[in-house]
Amino acid sequence: MIIKNVSLETVCGITSKLPENDKPEVAFAGKSNVGKSSLINSLMNRKALARTSSQPGKTQTINYYNINDALYFVDLPGYGYAKTSEAIRRKWGKMVENFLMNSKQLKAIFLLIDIRHEPSMNDKNMYDWIVYHGFLPVIVATKLDKIRRSQIQKHIKMIKDGLGAGPDTKIFPFSSLTKQGKEEILEYIDLICQV
Repeated sequence: MIIKNVSLETVCGITSKLPENDKPEVAFAGKSNVGKSSLINSLMNRKALARTSSQPGKTQTINYYNINDALYFVDLPGYGYAKTSEAIRRKWGKMVENFLMNSKQLKAIFLLIDIRHEPSMNDKNMYDWIVYHGFLPVIVATKLDKIRRSQIQKHIKMIKDGLGAGPDTKIFPFSSLTKQGKEEILEYIDLICQV
């Protein structure tokens, strides 16, 4: 897939009504600070359309990026950031659940996990929650450049085991620094959306 045109089309807050899109949607979920904005920017060939921040928990809305007028990348709010109040975290949860239950065009959910660490309880809960809603999450193991090449398979196994993921679960190791994994992810999106 060659991405030529990108625009941030819709931003949905806690009280917003989700758009009724007629194009395929691919969603991205992950813990705050896992590199979600960096992945989305990298896939879109943009430096800073999705806002990256050294301060976790920046994405507090559901953001719809129109890609080539053919599909949407949907950036979901990051989870697990301790400094957010319980009430706001609950509202985000409701917002994401509403999206998962009501999007008629959702083709896949990419769940981002830091390749260096075992999945956290929040990661495991998110994985189980996505499965509960009828989707098989596609795992993107971020920060690939932070580990040695010889460790990759061991860390992928650690993530699969930590999530309780089955053999059918796809895992794409990815680095926003070296762009390793980017083409494979785009090819997969192409395949599932047939755009």
